[in-house]
Amino acid sequence: MPKKRDMDKSYGEKVIRLFAGLMFSGRPRSLTELANTLNCSKQTILRILRDIESSYQVQVERTERGREAIFCIKGQKPPPAAYLTPNEMNILWMCHAFTERLLGKKMFEEAKEALDKSRALLKDPGYIYDANFACMYSGSIDYTKHQDTISSLIKAMNDRSLCKVVYKSPWNPKPKTFYIKPLKLFSYKEALYLHALRAKDPWQKKYVEPEFDPVLAIHRFKKVEIDDSKAHFEVPKQYDFQKAFNQTFGIIKDGKFVVEAEFTGWAAVYVEERVWSADQEITRDGDKVRIRFTASSEPEIVSWILSFGEEGRLLGPVDVQERIKERIAKMNLSYLTNTLSGC
Repeated sequence: MPKKRDMDKSYGEKVIRLFAGLMFSGRPRSLTELANTLNCSKQTILRILRDIESSYQVQVERTERGREAIFCIKGQKPPPAAYLTPNEMNILWMCHAFTERLLGKKMFEEAKEALDKSRALLKDPGYIYDANFACMYSGSIDYTKHQDTISSLIKAMNDRSLCKVVYKSPWNPKPKTFYIKPLKLFSYKEALYLHALRAKDPWQKKYVEPEFDPVLAIHRFKKVEIDDSKAHFEVPKQYDFQKAFNQTFGIIKDGKFVVEAEFTGWAAVYVEERVWSADQEITRDGDKVRIRFTASSEPEIVSWILSFGEEGRLLGPVDVQERIKERIAKMNLSYLTNTLSGC
């Protein structure tokens, strides 16, 4: 018998979370989105929706967007901020502070204004100290000058509109212009990315299907234009961001391979405390920690192992192990050359 997707949440908890999500979000939610949010099957979501209609005496409205079922609670509006508690406000302030490096100055200030308005509407402000939270900026990207790009992409995702983009990859000498269907804006290692589908240029008859769908770094966009035609795209029914990106190690999605590595000292503690892949297996033997998981990006595995210095060692696969040896040899030669030249 297959294991249930979420053993930690009771059915009652899921009913409350789903009801609150539909009531307070102010927007329709797809069946796939609800299933991913509650970490349960679509059949369970449909059963919960039936129970909500009968127990809460509300009407759950179902519409169709392409082949996807969309749900919302019809005709129900909660009083402003009446259900927001001081603890919830503190959590929102914490999320606000932790994402400052990703929002950029303009959006960060807009988020702060929204939270200030919500706090003013609370019946019982309680103990809310936004000064309790902060973030460090070292190694982060300043997204202040990319606010228009982010806003345009969010609007295009909401409207399901095509975008004409000018994008400068670090591997190409000149920016390229192409059309995309923006699907998901996400953060990864202190940076923002967009997962999109390539789209046909409406002014060109010839179109060659790309080998893969692009993952685009927000700070490398030079221009974003929303297609003002009435043509809209549909998100593929089978699209699942969690399955596409959070099942294996690495933002690059090439062929899958199994990684085995061993760590000691501070690296052992660091690796043991974190989730690297959905299928990871971690074992400890004295002061050594061994991990096994599925990856999809050889360059990222090489960089990952090297970041731990002498405290990390790749056990397999052998071909990736050879890449690491080659990288170490080149690094050693670089430092040796500098030493001999007196630098």
